[in-house]
Amino acid sequence: MLRNVTPALLLFAVLVLQVVLVNRLLFTWAPDLVLLTVAVLATRRGPLPGAVIGFCGGLAYDLLPPANHTLGQYALVLCFLGYAAGRAGDRLPLLVMAGCGVLAPGMVAGLGALLGAPGVTWGVLATAWPRAAVCNLVAAPLVLWAVNALYGGHRRRAGRTELVPGYRRGAA
Repeated sequence: MLRNVTPALLLFAVLVLQVVLVNRLLFTWAPDLVLLTVAVLATRRGPLPGAVIGFCGGLAYDLLPPANHTLGQYALVLCFLGYAAGRAGDRLPLLVMAGCGVLAPGMVAGLGALLGAPGVTWGVLATAWPRAAVCNLVAAPLVLWAVNALYGGHRRRAGRTELVPGYRRGAA
């Protein structure tokens, strides 16, 4: 139980920090701390918990007050990136976080364009995506260190990713 409450509280604290402090002080040069925290937690917990953490974090981010986009947009992107980070981030979490930090702004903008968001054009994407990617890349090592320091959870074991535990040992 405590193993699931700790990431939820950490994600809630990061959501509040993102909205109250980071977005107001840094304006357009703000890193996406929610995305980076989801990526760190997914690398520590695995693909399925990473997808769940990403979906919950993205949905909470969608529901925060200055929401001017389609409901579920961030939930879908963070769910996918949480799953991908959980699959690939076992050995190189910082590299996976950097990849998520670069891909996520483009995925959000692309999904917004598919859903018909009025402010998403190629000109906006060409200026906003590199700026968001650079901010996320700069903040990734700091977020990785902070989450690892605060979240004292154990890393997942290498042999525990199978759906059927005895499948590879010959017991079917």
